[in-house]
Amino acid sequence: MEKLNPYLTFPGNCEEAFNFYKSIFGGEFLYVGRFSDIPTNDEVLIPEYKLNKIMHISLPIGKEVVLMGSDSGEEWSPEVKSGNNISLSVSASSKEQADRYFEAFSEHGKIIMQIGDVFWRSYYGVCTDQFGVNWMVSYTEPNVK
Repeated sequence: MEKLNPYLTFPGNCEEAFNFYKSIFGGEFLYVGRFSDIPTNDEVLIPEYKLNKIMHISLPIGKEVVLMGSDSGEEWSPEVKSGNNISLSVSASSKEQADRYFEAFSEHGKIIMQIGDVFWRSYYGVCTDQFGVNWMVSYTEPNVK
């Protein structure tokens, strides 16, 4: 079953914001990942100042919604400006469905990160549609956490 979640992007204060949201909604973070968790090589280098910033964080709100967020990732996420700090994150029910969504959203739009397998064991891509809406499309095998 598909699931649509809001995804907020911050200019460096994501952790502070999510601790604030947690104080309001309660609960526990499902995941907290930092840029230092990204495997690096000659092609992927993370600046020192960004290593402790949030790459991805998720906080369940109620039974159906998961609020997600990160600090701006420069080349793989839009520059954060007033009004564009939200993306819609859709979790597909299959890899094929994720491909269909990604292809449809990115047609006449802009691919930010081509959909494919990523180090956190998901199938994931980021694009902006022709109307300027930011989309994060993913599929994770049901037995992968």
